[in-house]
Amino acid sequence: MTEQATNIPDELVNLRDLGGLPTEDEEVTATGVLYRSDAPHYGDCAPEGMAQWPPAAVVDLRDSAELKADRHPLTGLSTVYSVPVLEGLRSSPDEEWLSLSALYEYILEYAPGRILEIFRIAVETEGPVLLHCAAGKDRTGVASALLLRTAGVRPDAIVADYVRTDRNMYRVLQRLDQAPALPPGVEEEAVKELISAPTEAIETVLNELDGSEGGATGWLLAQGATSAEIERWRARFVNTMP
Repeated sequence: MTEQATNIPDELVNLRDLGGLPTEDEEVTATGVLYRSDAPHYGDCAPEGMAQWPPAAVVDLRDSAELKADRHPLTGLSTVYSVPVLEGLRSSPDEEWLSLSALYEYILEYAPGRILEIFRIAVETEGPVLLHCAAGKDRTGVASALLLRTAGVRPDAIVADYVRTDRNMYRVLQRLDQAPALPPGVEEEAVKELISAPTEAIETVLNELDGSEGGATGWLLAQGATSAEIERWRARFVNTMP
């Protein structure tokens, strides 16, 4: 993966509406509330089949170094929030991130305030909220898992949604338009997992959340969320079956 890709897609290739997922109470999540995707580009075609586009709010999870001071492509069309999940957390040269499970655990441990900020944007927005990072896999995957689990979505459904990214990764890498930089002495095969979406990685997040006192709800409450915010999120995102 050293050459620039040609024929780069002019549309989001890892976009989906997180509606229609089953909950443990035999309900389903509502469409038109929460989207996830790879990073939008200028000139992207409007996606088909979405309940509303552009979304009411966009939460960009990338670091400032990734943005290069560029305006977000959806500025002026959506309310754009920057929540750089990993900003300032890469300072230690001893960080072992050659495992997605380790990276995801790191996010939950060292960026809980930023995850809480994402949750509150999702709660308070009227209309669809789009979460994205660069590929829409790792930072987006952790944040999406938290929002889905808090709404009571079944773990197996969260895992199934996460691994959908695997089928999209070739086109995601085309849109990123560059090979990932590897640390000195690290071969591409050693970090192959970092460009995939393995089941065990997101299961690490779910195990961490469900292992907290009170589950995902308890985890959020421990970070400063209120019971009223959690109930509002569930009312907004879960369709009560007749």
